[in-house]
Amino acid sequence: MKKRLTSTAKFRLTKSKVFFWGVCTLSGITMIPLFLILWELVKKGYKQFNLSLFTEVAPTSMEAMLARISDSPIPGGILNGITGTLLILSIAIVIAIPIGIMTGVYLAENPKKKLANLVRNLSDLLQGIPSIVIGVVVYIWVVIPMSGYSALAGSVALAIMMLPMIIRSTEESLKMLPASLKEAALALGGSYTSVVVRVLLPSAFSGLFTGSLLAISRVMGETAPLLVTALGAASVNWNATSPTSAISLLIWEFYNDPNLADLVWSSSLLLLLFVLGINLLAKRIAKKWKIQ
Repeated sequence: MKKRLTSTAKFRLTKSKVFFWGVCTLSGITMIPLFLILWELVKKGYKQFNLSLFTEVAPTSMEAMLARISDSPIPGGILNGITGTLLILSIAIVIAIPIGIMTGVYLAENPKKKLANLVRNLSDLLQGIPSIVIGVVVYIWVVIPMSGYSALAGSVALAIMMLPMIIRSTEESLKMLPASLKEAALALGGSYTSVVVRVLLPSAFSGLFTGSLLAISRVMGETAPLLVTALGAASVNWNATSPTSAISLLIWEFYNDPNLADLVWSSSLLLLLFVLGINLLAKRIAKKWKIQ
């Protein structure tokens, strides 16, 4: 009997080690393309990564061509793209987060209602719709009635794309809270609204905030919906009703102009750093304020 137990234990230990190293190997293979992309971005993007990148607007094709002829860094930067991205994202956040959180609260509090099931299914369906389709729909809803492209139209498109992740993260975060928390708050005499606003939502803050950050990072690099809504601008614009540029739009424009191709790498590197920073912040918040 002891020999059988010993042989079984050795077999399980060997199988566990094989499985562990197999997972490590496959994970390493998966990470190779990521490291290659990062290396390519850093290698080609650091040349244009300077103060001008953040303080000057995008140069013209002629300015870039003269700089390439003289073998000097391309003048100008992507200030108009940075400010446009901040403007569009700010409006999208104001639109998407309140709607997403309220919808997630409704789904968590009424999980078996027909309307809740319908909203949940539509949210999952919305997450799989191509971004360009959302851009075309917003073009019909916003751009045509306003008779022009605008940052507001781009924000509406990005807000629609953010909604599914915010809704699902809110619903799942509230479901993780113990039922006794809500019951105790109601037993103390609190109204249903005050219990939700002052007890449940603060207790699920980690999941709500993390889901919102991940939704922001998901849409930050979107180009297709902005092409048919925000369009782009050659100068810094803080008017939400006028065409506005974005980092992703500038990358598209630079890619189509051989003289500005070098700025593609620096713009992509900056966008990658933004997304990486948001994801690291989300992970840190989720770890620090996780639901117990």
